[in-house]
Amino acid sequence: MEKFDVLTGVAAPLPMINVDTDKIIPKQYLTTVTRSGLGKGLFDELRYRKDGSEDPVFVLNREPYRHARMLIADENFGCGSSREHAPWALRDFGIRCVIAPSFADIFASNSARNGILLITLARSDVMRLLDEVAETGNAVLTVDLPAQKIVRANGDSIGFAIEPVRKNQLLQGVDDISMTLQELDAIEAFERERSRLFPWL
Repeated sequence: MEKFDVLTGVAAPLPMINVDTDKIIPKQYLTTVTRSGLGKGLFDELRYRKDGSEDPVFVLNREPYRHARMLIADENFGCGSSREHAPWALRDFGIRCVIAPSFADIFASNSARNGILLITLARSDVMRLLDEVAETGNAVLTVDLPAQKIVRANGDSIGFAIEPVRKNQLLQGVDDISMTLQELDAIEAFERERSRLFPWL
């Protein structure tokens, strides 16, 4: 998993509530078990017309947002089914961070395992950021994970909270299994001692 430290890039505004995982990546893309190539299907029903051409109204089809590294959304982002293809599609498109007032729990877990930083802010702060990045000249933000702050285009910053374990995983670029394997010596020592004390197990 790629490490997350300081990210500077375009933030795309998506002022929609209850963006579910089917909207993020529709079911017709779920036949693949690889993580690459799903970026083309990200927000398929919003990005493309019925003839397959891009809808110029949708934010990710417009400059500078078609190069977005971050997404700013509204309440309950990532609700719906538990499909891990949703964070895969975001990552493949280039999105490394999503900012919203709230996220669905399973989507949050899947995102963390795929190196995507989810930032929960008060809705008033999210609305302010949505308004700011909608002006293309203010679309670039910096997310500083070690300092836990978002630096806006005018230089002001907004702090955010994150669970220490999640922060450590992202900074190191490790998933749950990799974090467990960091304790392999202690695990093996425990197994040896258990076998000595309880040989019948």
